[in-house]
Amino acid sequence: MNEDELPAAAPRRRDATATRAAILRAAREAFTRLGYEGAGVREIARAAAVDARLIGRYFGSKEGLFAEVVDLAYEKSLMMTPEVNAQAARALLTEPDEAASDGLLLTLRSASNARAAAIMRDSIERNYQRRLADALPGRDADGRSALLVAICSGVLLSRMLLGSTLLNQPDVEQLVPYLRAALDAVATAPPGAAPAPAAAPADPATGGA
Repeated sequence: MNEDELPAAAPRRRDATATRAAILRAAREAFTRLGYEGAGVREIARAAAVDARLIGRYFGSKEGLFAEVVDLAYEKSLMMTPEVNAQAARALLTEPDEAASDGLLLTLRSASNARAAAIMRDSIERNYQRRLADALPGRDADGRSALLVAICSGVLLSRMLLGSTLLNQPDVEQLVPYLRAALDAVATAPPGAAPAPAAAPADPATGGA
């Protein structure tokens, strides 16, 4: 039997919330350190001090566990809309962010696995990218949100993981206006662009059907 396809454990008296949280913490550390392929279910269970079968019970499989870890890792992503891009640019260039660094490591170390890459792509597009697109003015919001996510990821990768000399210089603050201008160029609707079509009002007689 593949260790990633474990039978569900028999119900036991325990604090389910605390158990799930312990598994998620251990899994996040393992996936960040070893990537999707390198982290094993039994290793995660040992780190969480639980029976490995509980991973099957609470998450269904290693894929299910990874999907929840990814959603948590990407949860606190920056918004990059015209009214907050000054703060976003400053945060991307000046603020230490261990959670963002861990999220990047998890992504890079898992991306070579096609299934893991699909899970991560789905999480970004379904959550972060969707929230950003909904907040952007003007047309082509979906595509522009994808561009903004790519800019954000690239800056963080260069600064935090590759250790870009210029993006870690003491006077990096002087680059904030340039990054803000780049974010605004994508986040602001082009001049003369038609507004996105408004959703049709719900029919009170049919409940919107």
